[in-house]
Amino acid sequence: MTTTPDTTAGPAATELPLPREVDRNSATHTRRGEQREFDSILFSSFGGPDGQDDVIPFLRNVTRGRGIPDERLEEVSGHYRALGGRSPITEQNRAMIASLQVELASRGIDLPVYFGNRNWEPYNAEAVRALHADGRRHALGLVTSAFSSYSSCRQYREDFAMVLEETGLVGEVTIDKVRVYFNHPGFLDPVADGLGEALGRLTEAGHDVDRIAVLFSTHSVPLTMAEASGPQETRVEGSGGWYVAQHLAACRYVMEQLDDTMPQLPDWQLVYQSRSGAPHIPWLEPDVNDVIEEIAAQKSADAVVVVPIGFVTDHVEVIWDLDTEAKETAAEQGLAFERVATSGTDPRFIKALADLVQERLDPAFPRQEVTDFGPTPDVCGANCCVGRLCRPTTSGVDSDQDVQRAREAREKEQADAS
Repeated sequence: MTTTPDTTAGPAATELPLPREVDRNSATHTRRGEQREFDSILFSSFGGPDGQDDVIPFLRNVTRGRGIPDERLEEVSGHYRALGGRSPITEQNRAMIASLQVELASRGIDLPVYFGNRNWEPYNAEAVRALHADGRRHALGLVTSAFSSYSSCRQYREDFAMVLEETGLVGEVTIDKVRVYFNHPGFLDPVADGLGEALGRLTEAGHDVDRIAVLFSTHSVPLTMAEASGPQETRVEGSGGWYVAQHLAACRYVMEQLDDTMPQLPDWQLVYQSRSGAPHIPWLEPDVNDVIEEIAAQKSADAVVVVPIGFVTDHVEVIWDLDTEAKETAAEQGLAFERVATSGTDPRFIKALADLVQERLDPAFPRQEVTDFGPTPDVCGANCCVGRLCRPTTSGVDSDQDVQRAREAREKEQADAS
């Protein structure tokens, strides 16, 4: 079995099996979406509360169907309440949309952008009703998640299918999600520049490069979800699936961009944050705070740079888990701390989002995919990133059977929630 140094298990490197290799010229990597006369863009995100009174209702939406009582939700609401109960994600998304509209216009692309969320206002259903009322019939779904997994890719596709069922617009409106874009230079180059600047600040403050640890951080997910990420034919137990493989590829690319500017590169590893769920369910590890404590205990570094490689904007999970908790952990351990900004509204990332739109409008438009992971498909396979319900998606034609499955899945979630 092919192996590679394990950069997900903390400073003590072991070996981690890779997902099974498949031909990168096959449909697994290169499948293209159906050509449509796209007439609109549905910009879809996770959503976040707008005030203290919204926090618990928002968390109920996030955990719908899991049977989690309000008492438990109140325990985990502190991150939002500490920030006044308001998540910055909505304003960040609106700023991205405004910049994207300018970029699209500069390219002569006349597509209105509708904004919807999975878990809070404005909801995806509101956006779909609005675009339909405006006479739009073929939307391109642009989501604020760059990697492959159930929650970061397939669930958005399922949500789009469920929204079409909820609004009664199945067969009248189509929503095609863009590909995952972790491998677009417009997403990764701002991160690389930010890391270089953070390392520069630390070295100017007197820290040697070989005494700085770079921690690339992303959202932890259940091991079962990670294992199921990517096409079924690539799965290898213990590999973390495409979710881990794509993150590692992104990290390698970012580090490679520093080669020409630094005589020596610091050590790095992939770590995780924002774990939730029952303690007995295994999730991806190690946690960023545990790694910082281990670095201090082993005296292997005097400073840490945390890079939120798995996130698009500086929302609550970045601000609280990294700028608050990880920073406090570093201070307690006597380590200098730097946190790199997410790509957010960086003009290069906005151009990348416009590229994702343009490549679906024009098959001849060149696709930018820079990591060693290889290209990524527009349309995922039927068993790619399967979840607990495995609902139908918007890929392909929605059959009557798909509509019935969507209805049954929604009814089951509602019954579980009650």
